[in-house]
Amino acid sequence: MKSWVPTFGTSGKPRYLEIADAIERDTQSGMLSAGDRLPPQRRLAEVLGLDFTTISRAYTEAQSRGLVESHVGRGTFVRERAVATGPAADPRRAREQDLAMNLPPEPDDPALLAAMRAGLETVGANLVPLLRYQSAIGSEMDRAAALSWLSMRGMVPNLDRIAVTPGAHATMVAVLHTLASPGDTILCEAITYPGLRSIAARAGLHLVGLPVDGAGILPDALSDAILKHEPKALYLNPTLHNPTTLTIPADRRMEIAEVLQRYRLPLIEDDAYGFVQPNAPAPFATLVPNLTWHIGGLAKCIGAGLRLAFTIAPDSRSSYQLAQTLRVGNVMASPLSMALVTRWIEDGTADRICRFIRAESAARQDIAEKVLHGFDFDADRHAFNIWLKLPVGVSRAELMGRMNGHGIGLMPSDAFTVHGTPDEHVRICLGGPISREGLNNGLSFLANSLNGESWLG
Repeated sequence: MKSWVPTFGTSGKPRYLEIADAIERDTQSGMLSAGDRLPPQRRLAEVLGLDFTTISRAYTEAQSRGLVESHVGRGTFVRERAVATGPAADPRRAREQDLAMNLPPEPDDPALLAAMRAGLETVGANLVPLLRYQSAIGSEMDRAAALSWLSMRGMVPNLDRIAVTPGAHATMVAVLHTLASPGDTILCEAITYPGLRSIAARAGLHLVGLPVDGAGILPDALSDAILKHEPKALYLNPTLHNPTTLTIPADRRMEIAEVLQRYRLPLIEDDAYGFVQPNAPAPFATLVPNLTWHIGGLAKCIGAGLRLAFTIAPDSRSSYQLAQTLRVGNVMASPLSMALVTRWIEDGTADRICRFIRAESAARQDIAEKVLHGFDFDADRHAFNIWLKLPVGVSRAELMGRMNGHGIGLMPSDAFTVHGTPDEHVRICLGGPISREGLNNGLSFLANSLNGESWLG
């Protein structure tokens, strides 16, 4: 272990930033070398006369810059300089992250990272054609790769119903534009994806939230809402629902599908987490394919920066309409991203990424279960978040303030609530670039904050 102690200048920055700056400076000067173990956080806090939280924030900041990596039970180590300072991992880019987003854990396995880079190098060898305009729904090769991927979830539509689209959000905009006009009603869960709320507000659509029990939306309530509101579509996030982590079981899916078929109501199936949940129930696209717009976003199962989704339209005519709408709004998905994902699917790297995300999510859920034992929250072993009910007397607004800067992404129930007054829930994100040790420290601070003595109601 390196007997390293940071030196401070007169920058006036907060101490945690000065410590992170010192790690970066001493790494560049050679005082710290790749593989050096930094002092344990509590020991460094004692040496510097600072509190543990400041050191924890400093190490988390250093990790976000790509300077160090942490391993539970082993400590925090200086990373290879090529990773910390090279162009492929520019520390300025590493810090550009929105902690409030529900991100998957980031791959850190060297063999997997090597396979990912190899795919990128293969794609880059034939770069120029990928800089040209291409089809709004992807080339036949890319759509064939999408079909191969979707078939692992039991979906085998004709190729003319598949579109490679520029991310789930943009696809939802296009689908809603195809199905509805300003003033129309869309049904959804009472607690729903914030992106849908934003899209509906911008498009002038009226959202009606449906009541939910432990198995999903209530079929009778769906039937009643169809008769009362004459909606243009139902939106569902049926697997690892964001934010509640609920997965609608197969029997409830069959009941919902029967209601949709009875009233011929289109369904927008946001299957962002379908590949993350192993052995997830069959998608609605296999139950009511003639009514379902299946959006299989890749942000959660491969990587958000790719901005791609594999979309299945109910029929070839609907696929053509989608292509026309996408062409107006987005022109096309990125050919570079499409080529990379196609390569990763073909050589098995995409499946390896997905398996890593599942395993790492389970490990992080174990940390959350241990640290937050005794608190009331909904979770799933493969979800990237938990849905925490705050103790009586604890306000979500003050908790958000207390957690600022502690490396844990929180989003209050306000963002998800379709009608009425939001209750005291917050979504706690467990994924993204944070290490297991950083997550443990952040959740420990959260637990201590929840047990604090002074709260505003």
